[in-house]
Amino acid sequence: MFSLKEIFSVTLTLFAVIDILGSIPIIIQIRQREGQIHSEKATLVAGVLMVVFLFLGQSILSLFGVDFQSFALAGAVIIFLIGMEMILGIELFRHNPLAASGSIVPLAFPLIVGAGTMTTLLSLRAAYQLPNVLAGIVLNLVFVYGVLKSSAWIERKLGKAGEDILRRVFGVILLAIAIKLFKSNF
Repeated sequence: MFSLKEIFSVTLTLFAVIDILGSIPIIIQIRQREGQIHSEKATLVAGVLMVVFLFLGQSILSLFGVDFQSFALAGAVIIFLIGMEMILGIELFRHNPLAASGSIVPLAFPLIVGAGTMTTLLSLRAAYQLPNVLAGIVLNLVFVYGVLKSSAWIERKLGKAGEDILRRVFGVILLAIAIKLFKSNF
């Protein structure tokens, strides 16, 4: 049933796809804009989205007549636009300061649970035992929660200059990921 090797493989795969460390500049930006990150809410929503997509993802995509490539391209567009925001220091996604929903959109979805995470979950489900995939999801959510909870500390340690550099570097990385998704799915 449970296999440490499978859990380790699933955990590392999801860790690389979720890339919560690469999202630190966006997390800081959301925290600055909204005053705080709701770590528990973001982690819980991300977890629910992952588990629901793990069980119903293929059916949901089929229901709308969407294939993996189209889904990945849609995610690539979002990632590309977020990268442009980070590099250019502009705001493309309209923000309602009264909504205070940054912990859900864009943090839980699409940054933590985006098209890459969702399609990876479907692939992992086909390759590994379900309990091992669920264990890998939980381990990643624990790490995500830790990063979200310590975002204020991370921001203080980085300082304004470090934050600006990190934002632009990861903005370029997000653009590269988006372009890779375009190339492999177009």
